[in-house]
Amino acid sequence: MMLRSIAAVGHDSEFDEPPRVPALERVEKSVRPAVLQAISSIQERYFEPITLAELASEVFVSRFHFSRMFADATGVTPGRFLTAVRLFEAKRLLLTTSLNVSDIVCSVGYSSVGTFTSRFSRAVGMTPTQYREPQVAELLVAISPTFQRLPPLRTLRAAGRSCASLQTGTGVLSMQLDMPRGSAPAETLVGLFADPVPQCGPVAFGGMANMSSGELTIHGVPAGRWTAIAVAQHQPGAGGPRFSIGYQGVTVAPYGQSTARVGLRAPAATDAPIAITLASKQSPFTQRMLAAQRPHLRAVA
Repeated sequence: MMLRSIAAVGHDSEFDEPPRVPALERVEKSVRPAVLQAISSIQERYFEPITLAELASEVFVSRFHFSRMFADATGVTPGRFLTAVRLFEAKRLLLTTSLNVSDIVCSVGYSSVGTFTSRFSRAVGMTPTQYREPQVAELLVAISPTFQRLPPLRTLRAAGRSCASLQTGTGVLSMQLDMPRGSAPAETLVGLFADPVPQCGPVAFGGMANMSSGELTIHGVPAGRWTAIAVAQHQPGAGGPRFSIGYQGVTVAPYGQSTARVGLRAPAATDAPIAITLASKQSPFTQRMLAAQRPHLRAVA
């Protein structure tokens, strides 16, 4: 497995604002080129300490207006997008190179190994060293404009309850998935996350093989407000996209069945890159014990 390189930059607290669901179609066509230019600048200068003011000045708008139009186009603030790109690159290097952590820290723009390690561990749920375990790559879900990866459902079944850090819940979520027009049936996975740009595993997920537009039900979902991210890897030979993705905010009741609907589309340049593993940070011995006790994922069809 090989993740293609994508740039990463630092995080600046001045960027922090509540994230929003992506809605590029709401953005005026006149401002879309400015957002795409800013994203391109992020990807080209990820190792530099880029600031919000610099990005805004490059597209000739005020910081306030830039933050607003960027969030409208991408669903997240500039700071959240920069952090997502940076962590995507760090994960790529951890999984595909033999660079030591200090070298990776420098290459993604951090100046302190300790700061990077603590931020990475807090966001991802495992240390950079733990992230290099083979099962992390085997159970990786990656989404970026240039690279998409979905682990086979049979691999998820074989991994059993060692997958992710699933929480115990009593809710049931029925998701109506609308695939892109003209697309072929797909191996499909839907995860529920606390963050719209997740860095660690979902609280619950479900999957289905050979799926067209239709319903996918996830059991054992914790009550609360989550971001549902649906990814589909389509069979070759049709005119639609080979890979599609969809985002939707969902509310799950503590008991009974909740419903939601999400439309999938081809990945776009305005999507913040995501790389999350469904592997647990537990020891291999504990993983084997749990897998033996529950050989099939409850949520994966």
